[in-house]
Amino acid sequence: CTHYLIIVVVAVNSTLLTINAGDYIFYTDWAWTSYTVFSISQTLMLIVGATYYLTFTGVPGTATYYALIMTVYTWIAKGAWFALGYPYDFIVTPVWLPSAMLLDLVYWATKKNKHSLILFGGVLVGMSLPLFNMVNLITVADPLETAFKYPRPTLPPYMTPIEPQVGKFYNSPVALGAGAGAVLACTFAALGCKLNTW
Repeated sequence: CTHYLIIVVVAVNSTLLTINAGDYIFYTDWAWTSYTVFSISQTLMLIVGATYYLTFTGVPGTATYYALIMTVYTWIAKGAWFALGYPYDFIVTPVWLPSAMLLDLVYWATKKNKHSLILFGGVLVGMSLPLFNMVNLITVADPLETAFKYPRPTLPPYMTPIEPQVGKFYNSPVALGAGAGAVLACTFAALGCKLNTW
């Protein structure tokens, strides 16, 4: 019972994080910086839950199922927010599914070797998710216009959206997110495996 409860809790928290991780509209000025940070956060939420679920069941395919749970939860939550007038004018794509499929593939191909899952699976998920997550950013119709159209009244003046400073600090947010994600995802994959040794 405890194992399944943890799976549900991690999935719900993953969903709550990813709801805000797709909120590029209100991070217009720091869009690329936010993109990198959010890609890493989504990578870590996916890898820890999917690895835990995968090693708990021992069945290749459950990581993808976990990603599907995250996707459905997020669709429901964002659908509710949209119904309440929240300005989402884009479709939230299931960016976690292909990365989770890679995790399942590693687990299956290495004959359920946990160390290979941590190393290879972590690197593949960490490097692939920022790439897939770019689809979310591309589907935003016009983030600058939307940010001005739907200002958040709680935003302080210094957070008011201005013209994006793209490339101000680095030129490739995907590469930066993939590099950092690949390193951190291995650590979180190990955490997901460790949770099954209670």
